[in-house]
Amino acid sequence: MNDIQKLQNLLENELLPDLEVAIDDLFEAIDKAKNASKEQKDELEELRDMRTECFAIIEEIKRDELPLEEATELLEELVDLKTEEQ
Repeated sequence: MNDIQKLQNLLENELLPDLEVAIDDLFEAIDKAKNASKEQKDELEELRDMRTECFAIIEEIKRDELPLEEATELLEELVDLKTEEQ
């Protein structure tokens, strides 16, 4: 499995599901509060932007437009971020 495949796997099987859960949790918190704070709105926008970017990268991969070097760099960055979270 090359880095492009690893990146696609990470995005589809880990990051996107994590983002969806975070977005759902935030919506639930906003719903319970009946109003969204500025921080919640900002966080929601950031999460949605991240999700959009993940989908864009996956589309690049599917169209075979993502260079291996870029995929390797992205993969390393995302693995580092995931490691820092834990």
